[in-house]
Amino acid sequence: MNHLINFNSNINNFFDDFFNNSLTNFVGSDFVSNIPSVNISETGDDFKIELAAPGLEKGDFDLNIEKDQLLISVKKEVSNEVTDEKFTRKEFNYSSFERSFHLPEGVKSDAIVAVYEDGILEIVLPKKEEAKELPARSIEVN
Repeated sequence: MNHLINFNSNINNFFDDFFNNSLTNFVGSDFVSNIPSVNISETGDDFKIELAAPGLEKGDFDLNIEKDQLLISVKKEVSNEVTDEKFTRKEFNYSSFERSFHLPEGVKSDAIVAVYEDGILEIVLPKKEEAKELPARSIEVN
């Protein structure tokens, strides 16, 4: 019975090692697609979305509004070819992701602005006047 337990343990270790180490070494850790982290904030005048996406260029982003959804997508291909007298190696790296956000009813969708700087995509979604929070005020009783 102990031989069966050792055999199963060895098989499990083999598969764990293959999928966690060997496969990563074979295809590279860049093969795994990651979805960037997002911060969302609200002020009295607007909403802000900050998306961490270092290593990209502003032309890599595709932002669209469809109905009440803001769609952010990136597709980037990078190739690197190294040639010397004995070998040629060509590596490809594909980066892609897609995120979508439901736009609140009070957003001026025609005034949305996006800026990419220092690895952060910042999207400002201005609020319509009627959606802005009014300041507190006192009402006099007559």
